[in-house]
Amino acid sequence: MAVKIILLVLFVLMTAYIGIVCRRQAQSTEGFVLGGRSVGPWLTAFAYGTSYFSAVIFIGYAGQFGWRFGLSSTWIGVGNAVLGSLLAWIVLGRRTRKISHYYNSSTMPDFFGKRFGSPSLRFASALIVFVFLIPYTASLYNGLSRLFNMAFSIDYTVCIIAMAVLTCIYVVAGGYMATAVNDFIQGIIMLVGIVAVVVAVLGENGGLIDAYEKLDGVFDKNIPAGSFTSVFGPEPFNLFGVIILTSLGTWGLPQMVGKFYAIKDADAIKKGALVSTVFALVVAGGCYFLGGFGRLYTPPREENGAVIYDAIIPKMLENLPEALIGVIVILVLSASMSTLSSLVLTSSSTMTLDLIKPKVDKAKSVTMTERAEVLVMRLLVVVFVVISSVIAILQYKYNFAFIAQLMGLSWGALAGAFLAPFLYGLYWKRTSALSVWVCFIFGTVVMLLNSFFGGIFPDFLKSSINCGAAVMLIGLVIVPIVSLFSKVKNKEEVDKMLASVKSND
Repeated sequence: MAVKIILLVLFVLMTAYIGIVCRRQAQSTEGFVLGGRSVGPWLTAFAYGTSYFSAVIFIGYAGQFGWRFGLSSTWIGVGNAVLGSLLAWIVLGRRTRKISHYYNSSTMPDFFGKRFGSPSLRFASALIVFVFLIPYTASLYNGLSRLFNMAFSIDYTVCIIAMAVLTCIYVVAGGYMATAVNDFIQGIIMLVGIVAVVVAVLGENGGLIDAYEKLDGVFDKNIPAGSFTSVFGPEPFNLFGVIILTSLGTWGLPQMVGKFYAIKDADAIKKGALVSTVFALVVAGGCYFLGGFGRLYTPPREENGAVIYDAIIPKMLENLPEALIGVIVILVLSASMSTLSSLVLTSSSTMTLDLIKPKVDKAKSVTMTERAEVLVMRLLVVVFVVISSVIAILQYKYNFAFIAQLMGLSWGALAGAFLAPFLYGLYWKRTSALSVWVCFIFGTVVMLLNSFFGGIFPDFLKSSINCGAAVMLIGLVIVPIVSLFSKVKNKEEVDKMLASVKSND
């Protein structure tokens, strides 16, 4: 216990110190939101990776999909590395950086407003970000409850409050740069921790070969023998849906794309792509590979016999050495806090720059200064952390089903609404504002219907994961079709922007 407490205290002190040190670089709007657009490849790559993978992945997804798919769940980690990291950096990184500089935009909603000459699109996309990032933010706390209870016997509510306060300290003080530096350190902890956990769990089961043979012999009356060690597992179609949602989905998430706004130059994109891919392969691949052995353990079940997926990974870890459990606690805390900080920074900047500032600037004799913008963003960071904490506590205490559903649809709704318009907007001058509106409406409405009225969907789309993956793919078809039958209103400005970007290639 002493080792675990010492590690936790050191982590807290280090995190808070970095926030205080970075406060000088967070005095301007661009400094607070984007670190002055001068962040190097390593910091950006780790910021991208740690924003990508949270306790939801390590505790929730790895446990659930490892139990359902066996070792084939490792393909999810591979997809996250190749499609969610490498290709995202190659396809989006360079172009996003250049066009965001051209428009002097700091957020994804600002890009939509300026790219398509529509303040209404800016407002609508900012509203979507606000609505769907809050429940996603709240979900980050879920993976901590059982782990902290196992390691420290600490009440879940206390864990939430402590994590929220610490995140507020360094994000409010140091903005994006403090987040990036902390993400780098937290990312190193995640890399070391994942490798150590996988080695320890395999060792507990006699090594890789023995663990594999044990898993191969696991019997489930509803699943053919050997399915959990097969290449594509017992549910290849559902496995594909998870890969698409968790990999391609990053292309449309504002907290992920925002990392390309802040990177300092084009050369840093190349280095960042490699670092980010290796990070994802180790962290995500390691998490899902570990979860694939979940069937070797007996997790708690509900009264109706259903497996409690969030309890699978903690069950696998409970007999490990105390010092290693301390490392794991810091690992999960790092994963959660890095994603939480990215989400609240994205939410507060979007709310301030895309919703509040335009309204204030329109008011007579009122101008929102840069100092006021930074102050409002700092206040909103606190507000968003408080809201997400309250939601997480209420869900834990009263098990509100609708909140859990809302968390599940966040990725699908955000990526379903934004991915296609953003991608086509970067490359295709013919993309119309009407096509963006249609994609916004389609993505959010379908995911809301799926969450609250899932019974009306075909069986293979009742899962929010499969539905989210389908919405993203359909959006890639909707945007070009609608664009071909609608007019581009700001054609001259778009031609000028693309010519400027091309001339700088």
